[in-house]
Amino acid sequence: MSHKRVGGVRFLRAVTVATAAVLLVSGCQGLGDDGSSAGPGPASGGRAVSPLKNPDGTKPGLAPVTTNEEKAEARKLIEELPTKGRGPKTGYDRDKFGYAWMDTADGVPLARNGCDTRNDLIRRDGQKLRFRAGSDCVVIAMTLDDPYTGTTIEWRKQQAAEVQIDHVVPLSYSWQMGSSRWSKSKRRQFANDVLNLIPVEGRANSAKGDSGPASWLPPNKRIRCAYVVRFAQVALKYELPVTTADKAMMLKQCED
Repeated sequence: MSHKRVGGVRFLRAVTVATAAVLLVSGCQGLGDDGSSAGPGPASGGRAVSPLKNPDGTKPGLAPVTTNEEKAEARKLIEELPTKGRGPKTGYDRDKFGYAWMDTADGVPLARNGCDTRNDLIRRDGQKLRFRAGSDCVVIAMTLDDPYTGTTIEWRKQQAAEVQIDHVVPLSYSWQMGSSRWSKSKRRQFANDVLNLIPVEGRANSAKGDSGPASWLPPNKRIRCAYVVRFAQVALKYELPVTTADKAMMLKQCED
């Protein structure tokens, strides 16, 4: 997947009580040597949340699914997925899902808050956020605990491609499984839904491409059950089938 450049982030002015608990905004806390403002960000503390406890995707990270009870719950969720063959990619174009990281997609958390989707995700998952001088939105540095590789990335805007935003269920995959028949509004919702989006290491994201779980899984084996749970959550929300091979691989990741 291609890298999308970081745009601006603006603090939420009005959020639901549930979202506010996740996305607490503390404002600027002084200036860095480069004139940038620094703040802890909404994911301060580095505590990733299990997808089983984060069904709307508004909480940060992707914590491992580890206990037998959790894995049983994960398999039950995956079993609900319908299956079908992967269709052709004919007619697919990224623009059919709206321009990248639009803030005006309806039906998703954090939309129309003055921040583009990418920066909403940076704020959700990043720690030690630093903002461009004079801005409470444009992130120029952060620390990211990358679930896909299990590494900590000290990200700077000068090396922007080091962190990319992954569509857990890729847009092209969705197109081949049925989104080609959706309305424009639903495709825009899908492309900007925080449930389907995770900031990760750029190289891992590029290696994934538009693969399903049968063809690609995160290098970090500890996170694989959580990853396929999130894949299933997105597919079920949008009534997308998966391939038989993908479903079998997903179930395998969550075996006891």
